[in-house]
Amino acid sequence: MSACRLACRTALPPWLPAMLLLWLAGCAGPDLATRDAGGLSMERAMILAEARQALGTPYRYGGETPSGLDCSGLVQLAYSRAGISVPRTSSQQFDRLPPIDTARPGDLLFFDTSGGGDASHVGIYLGNNRMVHAPGRGRQVTTTPLGLDYWQERFLGAAAPAP
Repeated sequence: MSACRLACRTALPPWLPAMLLLWLAGCAGPDLATRDAGGLSMERAMILAEARQALGTPYRYGGETPSGLDCSGLVQLAYSRAGISVPRTSSQQFDRLPPIDTARPGDLLFFDTSGGGDASHVGIYLGNNRMVHAPGRGRQVTTTPLGLDYWQERFLGAAAPAP
C-alpha cells in the first residue's frame, strides 16, 4: 500500500470520501462550463474535504497552515494533503499548471482581482457553481457563488492539477 493511501486512510474517516462523492454527484452550474462530479478521484475527494475543513480559517497573507491561509495557501494545503505539489502563488499556479476549458470539483479557478491582468486570486471549484477560497484581510475561508458579476468579470481561467 502506498504511503499516500495509508496516510489518507488514517487522516480521514473512512466514510468521508463516499459521503463527499454522494454530495457532489450531479453538481454543475450554468455560468461556468463544468462536468459532472461522477468518477471523482480519491485525490479530488481529499482536496475538497481539506478545503471544506478549512472553512472559517482566518485569512493571513502568505499563510499556508490551518492557523491562517491566503488564497494560494489554501490551495497549497488542500493539494499537499492529497499528495499533489502545486506552485506557491496564484500567479505561478496560473502560469505553470495545465489550463482546462471545463472545470470539475477540485479544479482551480483564477481571477484578476488586482486589475493588473495577472492571476491575483485563486479558488477551488466545489461544483454547483461555487468555489471555496480565502477572500482577503479581515475575512475567513468561505464558499462563494461564481454567478456574481464580481467573479464573472474577473475570471481568467481554470487549471486541473489533480487526476
